[in-house]
Amino acid sequence: MFTLSQILAIAIFVIMFAAIIYGKVHRFIPALIGAALTLGVVFLLVMRSPESVVSVLNLEQLGTLNFWVPGQEHIESYGVNWQTIVFIGGMMVMVEGLGEVGFFRWICLLLAKLVNYKVVPILVVFMLLSGFLSMFIDSITVLLFLAMVTIELSRLLKFDPVPVIIAEIFAANTGGSATMSGDPPNIIIGTGLGYTFTDFAANTGPIAWLGMLLTLAFFYFAFRKILNAPHGDTPPVAHYPQPSEAITDPLHFRINAGIFVAIVVLIVTHAETGISMALIGVIAAFLTLLASSRKAMHVISRVDWRTLLFFIGLFVCVGGLEETGVLEMLAQYIGRVSGGNIMLVIPLILWISAFASAIVDNIPFAATMVPVIVNLSKTAGLKLPTLAWTLALGTDIGGNATPIGASANVVGTAIAEKEGHPISWGRFCKYAIPAMLLVVALCWLYLIIRYT
Repeated sequence: MFTLSQILAIAIFVIMFAAIIYGKVHRFIPALIGAALTLGVVFLLVMRSPESVVSVLNLEQLGTLNFWVPGQEHIESYGVNWQTIVFIGGMMVMVEGLGEVGFFRWICLLLAKLVNYKVVPILVVFMLLSGFLSMFIDSITVLLFLAMVTIELSRLLKFDPVPVIIAEIFAANTGGSATMSGDPPNIIIGTGLGYTFTDFAANTGPIAWLGMLLTLAFFYFAFRKILNAPHGDTPPVAHYPQPSEAITDPLHFRINAGIFVAIVVLIVTHAETGISMALIGVIAAFLTLLASSRKAMHVISRVDWRTLLFFIGLFVCVGGLEETGVLEMLAQYIGRVSGGNIMLVIPLILWISAFASAIVDNIPFAATMVPVIVNLSKTAGLKLPTLAWTLALGTDIGGNATPIGASANVVGTAIAEKEGHPISWGRFCKYAIPAMLLVVALCWLYLIIRYT
């Protein structure tokens, strides 16, 4: 039987999820309302436990030296994960600084020029660029600039940008699964369980790039006829945009590019240096704002603070499920169904994560499942790292299947619609679902061979 606190925690979480899926208001609003109800109604009114409020908010983390240097190796409480919040916030600031100086547009135009502005080669190199950049910066950001440049080139070269944008979205989520800093679910899993960039690169990296090659082949054969179809006369090559046109300020371009390289190095080596992901985010933001000088406030104003508020609210709602024991019950149920057999647990977590992330945003699903796999590891005696890699691949790849499965999907399709190229659910799913099923099946085979 469920207790009143458990029933209320579940109801709040389900209603929050439903509001996020419905999508009539920005997702940070239902998340914050759900957080307020969890803290006020579940913890204070029903449980009469101020200690639960303190535990879930986790504010004391920010004041401890161990949180910053060396990085906190494990977060015992599954309330607000401040490592994730601070890191993503700092990276958002750095990315806005790079965007201001034309860094991303320069990369896109340079690659387009290298393939002589041929449409099908642009599809291939933009997919590779999307996957590679998503290993280090948020896939949302990658799609923000990549979709815009794709549409700009489509107007010039007279091709339909929708197939390329769908492929870029899939590549971003697949490439992002290769590292800890790639997709938000991986950041949540990594900072919550104490895994490093190199841990992810060594375990999810190989299959992510095998999946990327499979994805590349799938979309190449799916879209080459569409993209090669004549859509009108194109202007002479001399009229095509040059990479140098993207650089608005050469000096600040070089400075911000240098900051980006330095931060990537810090992310890759943070296990060796002991610098936490949160501190890396702070360094990225500080250096970017220092380099921006007079434009610092403009850069700050462009950061998507609503997404950070969404994360905070989400973590509190998940903390409500954890504090009331709901997630422990779920873990025990999975353990009973699978009999503690890792051969059954891997496909169970992988496919449930994939299909659930296709229906709902994979960020809240990943945040919900982290404490579940921890409890499952304890109760069933299974290796936690194996469960973590399975969850990461399931949520990252599964999120590709629908326009709402991952934040990158929402951003990419929204930009396309805004620019006059709406992407229907039918058209998106026609290509994304088969590709997702192929890559998840490949992940299943990889996980069974490597970890059983």
